[in-house]
Amino acid sequence: MQRKISLLEHLNDGILEAGCDEAGRGPLAGPVFAAAVILPEGFFHPLLNDSKKMTAKARDILRPIIEKEAVAYAVEAVSAREIDTINILNASIAGMWRAVMRLSVRPEFLLVDGNRFRPYTGISGMEEGLNPDSRAGERPWTDRNIVLEYSRIPYQCIVKGDGKYAPVAAASVLAKTYRDEYMRRLALEYPQYGWERNMGYPTREHIEAIREYGFTPHHRMSFHVKELEPTLF
Repeated sequence: MQRKISLLEHLNDGILEAGCDEAGRGPLAGPVFAAAVILPEGFFHPLLNDSKKMTAKARDILRPIIEKEAVAYAVEAVSAREIDTINILNASIAGMWRAVMRLSVRPEFLLVDGNRFRPYTGISGMEEGLNPDSRAGERPWTDRNIVLEYSRIPYQCIVKGDGKYAPVAAASVLAKTYRDEYMRRLALEYPQYGWERNMGYPTREHIEAIREYGFTPHHRMSFHVKELEPTLF
């Protein structure tokens, strides 16, 4: 396999770094998903890049490879209800911290995609553990001692980090593929909204369906869309 120009493996030498990213900040419906990934030293795959620049087929190829090869990975989801309560930025940050706290190996440093992040401040009051596969014992963010411990992990925000660092790119792939899979399952319950195609984003198809059928419990009521203002007000 010919080696292309690769993503950077890490920011700091000699410490265990986890890459963090989210998927689904912009949709009108569905959760925001977040992932944290610790990759082994020397990990390389020519397809790995910012998930938004990859084809769905490439993401689907990479997901099981990342899951198999990663030192540790975790994926979490924050529901539309919680997004409406704490806003999408706070929900994205909370989701990434929750994924970090579910890693089987505690990282020493976090590489975070974007330019907005902060220590996790604790319980929002809506800590449902929204990963559909998670159970009560897998919600470490409800333990204040664990929250305090993990909030001390240093981090670095990196603009477009998913196109620069392999662990962040891997996290972006997992967050995107898990969210797309979730929205396809949700579309079976609400076929009229076309979520298997638009993934909850404000496409014309989705907006017209809201006009005709109204909102579901999975819609983010705090998101105002100009085309829907006559419906909302």
